[in-house]
Amino acid sequence: MKAIVATDYGPPETYTVAELPAPRPGPGQIQVRIAAASINPLDVRLPGGEFRDVVSLDFPHVPGNDFSGTVSEVGPGVTAYRVGDAVFGQAVPRVMRTVVGSTRPSLGTGALAEYAVFEADTPFLAHRPAGLDVEQAAALPTVGLTARALLATAQVRPGETVLVVGATGGVGTTVTPLLAAAGARVIATSTPADADLLRSLGAAETIGYAESEYPSGVDVAVNVALPSDRLAGVARAVRPGGRLLTITLPVPRQEWIGRDDVTLHFVLDVNGTFGDMREVGELAARGELAATIGRRYSLDEGVRACVDFARRHNTGKLVVTV
Repeated sequence: MKAIVATDYGPPETYTVAELPAPRPGPGQIQVRIAAASINPLDVRLPGGEFRDVVSLDFPHVPGNDFSGTVSEVGPGVTAYRVGDAVFGQAVPRVMRTVVGSTRPSLGTGALAEYAVFEADTPFLAHRPAGLDVEQAAALPTVGLTARALLATAQVRPGETVLVVGATGGVGTTVTPLLAAAGARVIATSTPADADLLRSLGAAETIGYAESEYPSGVDVAVNVALPSDRLAGVARAVRPGGRLLTITLPVPRQEWIGRDDVTLHFVLDVNGTFGDMREVGELAARGELAATIGRRYSLDEGVRACVDFARRHNTGKLVVTV
């Protein structure tokens, strides 16, 4: 099969398009013929060596966590899926099994390939609804789950003001409409080129990225871009008694934000506590949840997709069709 491959630790510029044996499913697993996949930070950070002290990669390594496709083979003991079923979901590399800490972790062989193998019994894999196309299904898993977890944690009330830092990315463009639908007045950081898009997604106001442009007295701040040890400026924008939510590493500490009157939340739902992939699919099929797709690539252009993700300003998700 054809796949995007990292042969050693290094930047995405060192990835190649290569031929590898197609992985076969074992007990409790399914093989999926990939139709589309989308790029996430882990796809470049893990092969880049950033987490080398925590997990050691086996090479060749195929990146790719979010995917949609069709079941092409079923391993022993699997009853929930059959060959020919349309599926989508999210799966991390198998070497991260001890890190994710779930009783039913979603593990895979890498979705930037023609075929991949996934665990069948996980909340992060589901049948793809008929009303959800393959590109949306590939773009939605991580950002859909994360956006829903942010919304549930924020507990936004109608009329509250929410600052979204990093609103133009995959999670930002997915959570902004949810916040607006909940009745929040959303202030979103943006480039001038993305301002109209964010307003169409529900932002009441767009501002630049400089801390000097942040408003003051917001009820909630949602950070989906800055490292969590650099949030003091964001915290200053929050009113006393307000909430600051972040999804980025390192795991934040209260003392880092310089405020003891702001509730700090690190949002990382590794167990599907705030909803599973089936619910994401149902919401998307009803038009209540959507991913913004910024650029599309073929599998032969998959290396460039990873490089663009790491090096360019990106709006929404980057999707690779297979």
